[in-house]
Amino acid sequence: MCLGIPGRVVEITDPDGHLARVDVDGVQRVISVRLLAEQNLIAGDWVLVHVGFAMAKIDEHEAASTLDALKKMGQAYSDELDAFDSTAITQGDVR
Repeated sequence: MCLGIPGRVVEITDPDGHLARVDVDGVQRVISVRLLAEQNLIAGDWVLVHVGFAMAKIDEHEAASTLDALKKMGQAYSDELDAFDSTAITQGDVR
């Protein structure tokens, strides 16, 4: 199962390539933020991440509520976090 999971933008690692490092419950990965290019994301913003792409910008309250709900899913949440931890996007993957 692939879930959309909230992540906090830690830094924009490659503005031209639309890449950002996000933190999902203590796990950090570089993802594509190309779909939100016009949102002018900055460090501290929250995004909904699905398969390595930021799909939507969300507020902190929505992020916390969603994370709480996902954590209640037990193993499905753990599996998703493990998958997030084991994958990363590199510049060559999105250009």
